[in-house]
Amino acid sequence: MQDQFFALADLLSAEMKGDEGYLARFAGEISDFVRFNHSAVRQAGAVEQRYLTLELFRGRRHATQTLTLTGEQAIDFAATRDAVRALRDVLLDTPEDPHFLINTTPQSTTRILPGALASPEEGVDAVLSAGAGHDMVGFYAAGPIHRGFANNVGQRNWDTVQAFNVDLSFYLQADKAVKMSHAGTNWNAAAFAAKADEAKARLAALARPAKTIAPGAYRVYLAPTALEEVMGMLSWGGFGLEAHRTATTPLIKMVEHGAKLHSSVTLTENSGEGLAPGFQNEGFVKPPSVTLIANGAYKDCLTSPRSAAEFGATQNGAEGYEAPQSLDMTAGTLETARIVETLGTGIYIGNLWYLNYSDRNACRLTGMTRFATFWVENGEIVAPLNVMRFDDTVYRILGENLKGLTKERDLLLSSDTYEARSTRSMRLPGAIVDDFKMTL
Repeated sequence: MQDQFFALADLLSAEMKGDEGYLARFAGEISDFVRFNHSAVRQAGAVEQRYLTLELFRGRRHATQTLTLTGEQAIDFAATRDAVRALRDVLLDTPEDPHFLINTTPQSTTRILPGALASPEEGVDAVLSAGAGHDMVGFYAAGPIHRGFANNVGQRNWDTVQAFNVDLSFYLQADKAVKMSHAGTNWNAAAFAAKADEAKARLAALARPAKTIAPGAYRVYLAPTALEEVMGMLSWGGFGLEAHRTATTPLIKMVEHGAKLHSSVTLTENSGEGLAPGFQNEGFVKPPSVTLIANGAYKDCLTSPRSAAEFGATQNGAEGYEAPQSLDMTAGTLETARIVETLGTGIYIGNLWYLNYSDRNACRLTGMTRFATFWVENGEIVAPLNVMRFDDTVYRILGENLKGLTKERDLLLSSDTYEARSTRSMRLPGAIVDDFKMTL
């Protein structure tokens, strides 16, 4: 795919006239994709797809079109030439964009991130074996994901990652289930089996009579998958320069009033070790890392070229939506294997969902517990909890009430498969939090 894309880039360079320029973006994948239901294969297939997004510009006028490529050079060349002609016509009536900023200094890069993936048969057999005797549902996806960039000044960027993602739920009955995920670049059958066994072991506790507790403040353990939902909400405007400069960020108290999280909390956009490509849509190369929060204090924003032009700042490789693509949270000192014992008495929360802001300016979140959430007494799981709603601020959850983070962190690869497999990821620990507010 790399050679095919670069051949298209050379064609585009030859097609330019006068002061025209172009930005070309490539997205492709070759994926084994299998869905499961009732511990059986429901749908199995191999997906091979490639897309070219072409942006033609003249000065500050620009227009974009996305093409589905066939891999056949003659067909793709003809479609690309047609797209250039169509975009030229669009530019005639396109107004100037005052915040259009692109990279004009070539920064060519290549990253081929190797992986040791299971064969399709091995991966599917492992999932079916894990689900034997249980009502298991979910999907397995694996294979290379390709991204590319090219422009008229000769810049060429390419990124290939070999990755897999397994997202499964083991159901007891109705909505009572235990969810697990396993993702990475190197398949480890033993590690996958251990995660599946841990999830299935929770089913025995889930079968006990459910407990209902009164609204109030409780000591809780947020598993990495639960903390992922909190981080997902923070990523919604929390770290972007535009949101900060327009005072719409939920972290406005950190930016304007010096509010802090717990000193153990450091968040970075870790592009150097993430699965997302190390370049962005306007051709700027991302730095290896951007520290967003350092030891609980606000440090830096993700700044897209567009925001840099609008607010007179320096871009740092962020995409236009200015959300983390490879978010890392530093680890703590707690042992995951002893986390129920460390929790003592309280609530073990494996997943959260339906999160939203109940007070955005205060960074107050509300949402529901989901799947396997348990009541713990004296270091032992006693009973599953009926669904509850929480309402609390990030300043309390990851600030004054944070009691510890786990040493072990989970790599959580986004399960989004709309149009294509996602390369967005988070690497997160689990967290013990005191006085977590349950409202009903």
